[in-house]
Parts: sequence; structure tokens; C-alpha cells
Amino acid sequence: MIQILQFVGALSLMVIIHEFGHYITARMFGVRVEKFYLFFNPGFTLFKYTSKKSGTEYGIGWLPFGGYVKLSGMIDESLDTKQLASEVQPWEFRAKPAWQRLIIMAAGVFMNFLTAVVVSAMLLFAYGDRYVALNDAKYGMEFSQVAQKYGFVNGDILLMADEKPLESLDMETMRVIFDAKQITVLRAGDTLQIPVNESLKLDLIESQQGFASFRCPFVIEKVGDMTPAQLAGLQDGDSIVAMAGTPIFTHADASVILKAHRLQPMSLQYYRAGNLCTTTITPDSAGLLGVYLTPYSKLLPVTQVNYGFFESFPLGLERGVGMFTGYADDFKVVFTPQGASSIGGFGTLASLFPDSFSAQYFWTLIAYMSVVLAFMNLLPIPGLDGGHILFLLIECIRRKPLSQKFMVKAQIAGMILLFALLFYANGMDLIRWLG
Repeated sequence: MIQILQFVGALSLMVIIHEFGHYITARMFGVRVEKFYLFFNPGFTLFKYTSKKSGTEYGIGWLPFGGYVKLSGMIDESLDTKQLASEVQPWEFRAKPAWQRLIIMAAGVFMNFLTAVVVSAMLLFAYGDRYVALNDAKYGMEFSQVAQKYGFVNGDILLMADEKPLESLDMETMRVIFDAKQITVLRAGDTLQIPVNESLKLDLIESQQGFASFRCPFVIEKVGDMTPAQLAGLQDGDSIVAMAGTPIFTHADASVILKAHRLQPMSLQYYRAGNLCTTTITPDSAGLLGVYLTPYSKLLPVTQVNYGFFESFPLGLERGVGMFTGYADDFKVVFTPQGASSIGGFGTLASLFPDSFSAQYFWTLIAYMSVVLAFMNLLPIPGLDGGHILFLLIECIRRKPLSQKFMVKAQIAGMILLFALLFYANGMDLIRWLG
């Protein structure tokens, strides 16, 4: 429920901010705003209120696919062409010069991008940058099976992508790695170059395994009540070093052994306060011990960088631009078989939110999803802001508007395409859930 509430709250906030961009610029240029809705309302409305001063109807629809602002004298997703048959009125969208209409259409995207910048800046001001530097990862990295096929070995320490030093393991670092021709790693005291190409990124997307994580010893942070670990006498802080006579270091090392000994007693060795101890344990039917692992941020040195209020804004702008250009670069993967199969809908977006609330993580997702919403709305598809912007740019070049008949047909075609994409994305979610 917490996960769902976070998703709905984030989606609602981003839609309201986006539509407010259209709303406020339309009012600035004297365009009458007939409706301002959160979510769509085919058939009926959950809530509505009409302002006596402006005549705008504010409401909440029942179909949570976004929202809309209906402007007088504009062909939009409502396909309402009745008012266009009458004479042009000065308060209508179509009565305004092209440059004003262009600003109104671009304002939603701008507001989402501005949100990403401001939220990123405030996160930097409130929390700073907190990360484990790659050169402080003394145990190296734990690589996915796909990454290992490309030559990476568990324990490698990432040093450079081509000639660029790698500092932390984040989204920007991953883009640098994917764009590089070779990665320099430290392995057993020697530096090695591992060649990479674009297929690494595509294979990781298809496998959905991820690239790497910090390699850490198997240290228990908390033992669950009435679990195999508690019954075997394990305690918080114990460091497991062997199972069934096989030495282990990380939880990944242990996973194969645990699955092979489901509901079967096996020996287990661990360190407690510097002393090597031995016990017998029986993993449950899922091959689990019932423990929470100590996160890498408690086992490795953490770098903390703080920023002043005014210092955070240029960095927030840099983060916003980086997220936008990075997502634009990632978007081309959608047109590959691996990318098309990885597309997700509302279920995928909702799964990004944890089942417990963290203000820092929530607002970080708001910043990222605002960039995604801004980019997607810029796509030149009729029905999206990008489609309207494209037609307005064409109008500016040819110095006369496109015909009403063409605009209606384009809008219908765009809506069909958008609904097809919507059903495909959510259909992929359903397939993955059933699988």
C-alpha cells in the first residue's frame, strides 16, 4: 500500500506541475482555460469545481493515465471541433500568434525539467553527495553473469573507462562505461584492460541482471525471529565464512550452496568477536537463513560531500541536464529487440518505489521521473506536446497554420499510437508478472 501510495502521489504531483505549465502560460497570454484535470474523466468525474471568476472547471478524473488542460479554440485529445466552426474569438488559443502558442505548448515540458533541477538542487543541499568511492572498494565488485561473460571477474576494482577515471557506481558512471571502448580494472594487484562494446548494454537490458555491486563479506546485520539462523544460534554481527565445508566470502558465493541444501542440515562456520565458531543450520524451503545482511555502506568507507544553498543550484542544473541527455541517449535502445522487450508500464514504474517511505529516495525518483516525463512529452507524436510543437514550428516556417482537417486526423492517429504503446507497455508488465 505504501508503494502504491508513493507511486500515485508522485504521478499526481508531476502531472499537476506539467499541466500547470500549460495553464499559467495560457492565462498569461489571455487564453481561456476551460478545464484543468488531474487524470482523465471519460463518462464521469470523481470531483469537479468551477471557478466563478475564470470559468475554469477544475477536477479529478477516474482514469489515472495523466491529466490535461483544455484550452478554448484548440484541437487536442478531446477532439472537440464544434467551437472551431464559429468565428475566432480573442480569448481562444487559435487567435494567438504562433510564438505564444509555442510557449504554451512547451511550458509543460519546461516545468517538469525545472522540477527535476530544483528537486536535485534541494537534495544536494539537504543531503549532499554520499557514496562509496570505487577506489575505496577494497573487496572489489561483484559482477553479474552477463558482465562476467565480457571478461569482468568478481573482485575487480573499476579504475577507468577509456582515459576517464571512475569515481562512484551511479547512473552516470554506467553510461560512461557503456560508451567506452575499454575498461581498466585492478585485478590481484595488476591493471588490465577489458574491451567493451554496445552489446554489453543490450545484453544487460535483456537479462535484467544489472552490471555490478560492491563486493562485501557475509556479515549479519539482524537475525530474524524464529528463523533457521536464530535456531542455529547465529547473532547480529556474525561473519559467515564457510558453508557445508566450502569457503565463502559474499552472499553470492553462498546462494548456490543454500539452494542445494534446502531443508537439509549442513555445517556453517562464522567469526564472532574474532573467534571462529561452528554450528549446524538447516536452510528453509526457499534456501534462506532468515537474516538481513549488513549493507556495503556500513562495511566500506563512505565519502560525504556537503553543498551550500547557492552552490547546490548550478549542480542541480548539471544533474538535470545530465539526466535528460542520458535518458535521450538510453532511449535509442528502445528500438532494439532487447529494449523493446524491457519496456514497462505502470507496474514497472510503481516497482521503483520501496515498500517503506524514504524522503530522500522519493524525491530522487521525482527528479528522475520528471525528466522522463519531460522527454517523453517532447516526442514529435500528435497528442503529445512534442507533436503540437512540431506543427507550430511548421506553421512558423510556412507562415500559415495547418488545416483543421489535417490536425484532427493527425490527432486521431497520434492517440491511436499512444494507446497502442500504453497497452503494449502494460501488457509487457502483465507478461513478466505471469511469468
